Amino acid sequence: MPSLDLSPSLRVERDGSVLVVRLSRVAKRNALDDETMLGLESVFASMPAGVGAAVLCAEGEHFSAGLDLSELTERSAAEGALHSRQWHRVLDRVQFGRVPVVAALHGAVVGGGLELAAAAHIRVAERSTFYALPEGARGIFVGGGGSVRIPRLIGVARMADMILTGRVVNAEEGHQIGLSQYLVGAGEGVALAMTLARRIVENAPMTNYAVMHALPRIAEVGQDQGLLFESLMAAISQDAPEAKKRLHEFLNKQGRSKNEKVGE
Repeated sequence: MPSLDLSPSLRVERDGSVLVVRLSRVAKRNALDDETMLGLESVFASMPAGVGAAVLCAEGEHFSAGLDLSELTERSAAEGALHSRQWHRVLDRVQFGRVPVVAALHGAVVGGGLELAAAAHIRVAERSTFYALPEGARGIFVGGGGSVRIPRLIGVARMADMILTGRVVNAEEGHQIGLSQYLVGAGEGVALAMTLARRIVENAPMTNYAVMHALPRIAEVGQDQGLLFESLMAAISQDAPEAKKRLHEFLNKQGRSKNEKVGE
C-alpha cells in the first residue's frame, strides 16, 4: 500500500477502495493536538477518487487519550471558543464527509478521543477499550462536539454520569449502551473494520451518502418532515443509474432462478 503520510502524527494508506487513517502519536497516547486535528481535516476534506470508505484507527496501546492538554495552558475564553469551533469543523468533515468511516478502537478512548470516535459511523471496539470523559476533574467541558454526538449514542444521563463522577466505562458496558456496534478480541479490531469497510464500498454510493447525510438529520426532525425527507431521498437514490443497474441485475437473476425451478 503506498504511503500518503501527512505528518508524524498521522499515517494514511490506501488499501484498494479503503483509506486507512492511523493516529500516530504513540508517546503521547495519541493525544490530539492541533497538528493532528488539522491533518485529519485535510485527509477527510480531500478524499482520493475511488475511495469508498475509511478506517480510522491508531498505533500503540491506545486509540486516543483525548485533547493534548498542554495546548490549553495559555488560551483565553475567545481563543477557546475558536478552538472548539475548529474541532467542530474537523469532526464534521469526518461525520459528514464523502465516505462512511469505521473506527477501530482499543485502549483509551477518552475525552476528545471519544468525541472523535463518536463522529465515525461504525465503531468496532476491542476488549481492551475503555471510555471516559475526565473533563469534570480537569475543570473544563467537552468542546469537540461531544455534548451533541455522545448523548445521541448513550443518552444525556449516562454522559452526565461520566463527566460528573469520572466513571470509566469498559468495553463490554460500552458495547451494551451503544458506544460500539461490534466487540472483538485483542488485535482483531482493524481486521473487522477493514472487512466492514469493504462491504460498505460495495453499496451504491447514493445509499451510503443517504445514510451519512440524510439519516441523522431525519432522526432529528418531526415525523412529518422526516417522512418527507425520506421520500425525497428514496426517490433520488432509486433514480440513480447505479440503483437501476443493480435492480435490473437482481430482477434478472430472480427471473432466471424461477425459470430454473420450473424446468426441474
